[in-house]
Amino acid sequence: DVSRCRLCALPLPPTATDQCAQCLRHPPSFDATFACGHYAAPVSGMVLALKSGGRLALARAFGRLLAQRVQPKLIEQALIVPVPLAFERQRERGFNQTHEIGRAFNTIHRLPLRTNILVRTRHAPPQQQLKLDARRRNLRDAFAVQAPVRDQHVVLIDDVMTTGSTLEEIART
Repeated sequence: DVSRCRLCALPLPPTATDQCAQCLRHPPSFDATFACGHYAAPVSGMVLALKSGGRLALARAFGRLLAQRVQPKLIEQALIVPVPLAFERQRERGFNQTHEIGRAFNTIHRLPLRTNILVRTRHAPPQQQLKLDARRRNLRDAFAVQAPVRDQHVVLIDDVMTTGSTLEEIART
């Protein structure tokens, strides 16, 4: 496995310590990111099979792998919060893959899994076809927090992190 930035989880060059140059220049609103792997073949195909093909066994595998990469002491007393899908997309798929990944993650860490804290306030086009600036605009005000989380640690579960736009918008919210 490669060394990754502790904030954005992008691979680090051999000379870097624990943060990439981008995160040093512009620190994100969140504290850390843990990744199962790099979004390239075969992982990208597995994510597509989960999301488009309903292969829920892959969510269980991703959740357990992710849980193994997170030291329990880093998330003590945290809440597990899956990124919500837009209502239309969840109805189309029949499931929220991040919720399924979160459930599997939680078989190891046994923390409160809360699906009622964060809601999607509007449907937005999929992020994968958009450039960085468009991704940020696409998600602006797309989420709302429905329950108090101030002074609590939150482990946000998402299926793919490319630019960090989703995580940044949720952390800002």
